[in-house]
Amino acid sequence: MSSHKFATLRYTALRIGLFIACFAVVWVLAYFHVIPLGVGASNTIWMLLLAIVISAPLSFVLLRKQRDAMSEQIVAKVDRQRARIAANASQEDGL
Repeated sequence: MSSHKFATLRYTALRIGLFIACFAVVWVLAYFHVIPLGVGASNTIWMLLLAIVISAPLSFVLLRKQRDAMSEQIVAKVDRQRARIAANASQEDGL
């Protein structure tokens, strides 16, 4: 159970880290003119968008195990909440 305790936090941190790594790679490629720079101040926006487009499929493939663990954690919390609501509803019906 402890391995799934912080699954959401772990997945989010890994997802942000993957985005930052992709942004760093895009920035280096733009710095060395491997990819076009863009026009004026739009360069940063285009690099951010390109990093998002690259990191999304990578996170889908690379973070599958963490995403599944996060899903199990969320399902367990939702099930506990539903059980609590059902217990409260049965107590109210009994009165």
